[in-house]
Amino acid sequence: MKISERLSQKQEKLAVIGLGYVGLPIALEFAKKSSVIGFDINQERVEMMRNGIDPSKELPKEDFEDRDIHFTTDLEELKEATFFIVAVPTPIDEHHLPDLKPLLGASTTVGKVLKKGDYVVYESTVYPGCTEEDCVPVLEKLSGLKFKVDFKVGYSPERINPGDKEHTLTKIVKVAAGCDEESATEIVNVYQTVIEAGVHKASSIKVAEAAKIIENTQRDVNIALMNELSLIFNKLGINTYEVLEAAGTKWNFLNFFPGLVGGHCIGVDPYYLTYKARELGFHAKIINSGRAMNDSMGPYAARQVVKKVIATGKDIAKSTVLVMGATFKENVSDIRNSKVSSVVEELKSFGVSVDVHDAFASSDEVKEEYGFELIPQIIDKKYDAIIVAVNHRQYLEYTEKDFKNLMTENGLLVDLKGVFRDKIKDLNYWSL
Repeated sequence: MKISERLSQKQEKLAVIGLGYVGLPIALEFAKKSSVIGFDINQERVEMMRNGIDPSKELPKEDFEDRDIHFTTDLEELKEATFFIVAVPTPIDEHHLPDLKPLLGASTTVGKVLKKGDYVVYESTVYPGCTEEDCVPVLEKLSGLKFKVDFKVGYSPERINPGDKEHTLTKIVKVAAGCDEESATEIVNVYQTVIEAGVHKASSIKVAEAAKIIENTQRDVNIALMNELSLIFNKLGINTYEVLEAAGTKWNFLNFFPGLVGGHCIGVDPYYLTYKARELGFHAKIINSGRAMNDSMGPYAARQVVKKVIATGKDIAKSTVLVMGATFKENVSDIRNSKVSSVVEELKSFGVSVDVHDAFASSDEVKEEYGFELIPQIIDKKYDAIIVAVNHRQYLEYTEKDFKNLMTENGLLVDLKGVFRDKIKDLNYWSL
């Protein structure tokens, strides 16, 4: 009997290691069909999930109902599983180098409970070769077992888009690969039990790793081009979004837009690829240039605000600015690698007093990660400039009158993503 059948018939158990934005939805989806062990090292998060609460605030309580899942931090309980899915984060450090500590830590955990005949599938985004060259040796060392002979390994990159209620886990085609033909087929069969959109079998683990990492690298480079164009158009005195609207009337024009590029994927994944390229003696010019451009956009936007406030005759060191939004994207609570922090830091370097509000983020988390707190609500205070940095749905309800009521005379509205472009008639207005 195939492992997918044994899991579906609950003769064996599946374990998910790491229950964050990626791991928890996977665990809950498999728990509809199989017996699942959800493992995380954070006891507080595990307790929340046991009570039907998603610590990431993405999934409703009903998604936990009627699921065959046991949440735990106990290594002993992991020994009951035969199919392991590793879904831990793969961040970068302060030098933009891959930080594999969570991934290798998870590999150590699995290695301690690995048995003959087990499968280990990695979902974390990595550079091509990482699974077999970095993770497998840890599994072998801790388990005392031999790769391909005693246990099989695969790779199936996550494609979860936080906050997206349309492109959910089951509705996105899954890419999967194994260390040999037999394991690839088995892994595809396991995922096909929950993925409605189907599973694409990649020819090798390296191909699957590379496919994932170029998805976000491609977006990063295209957004970087739009950001560079926005700098040029700003000097020309024309609105970037009006240019893109006109150009978009051609059937094959690619619709990318300027903006802050952060988060756990687009702002991180390209660095994994350029790191591997450097190991091979190749300098990735286009990818590195794109990263440099996108990382510069926060400080650039802040400096434009400073220039425009000064142009109204105000003392910038006595000015106050409201920043609306602190997460890396709209309608989520995720603050990982948010580039809004670079806007705030740059403004403060000019002596500007900055208030930051977010409709979703935790002030404590923002304070711990970036060193500033969020104001609990936007009150009737007069600001010299307002920056709409993240398009949370609550902010989209604001009218020109609402903004005016929060501004000093000649106040500036900065609309980073251009969503208010057709709604603002009288205010001093600027967008990327």
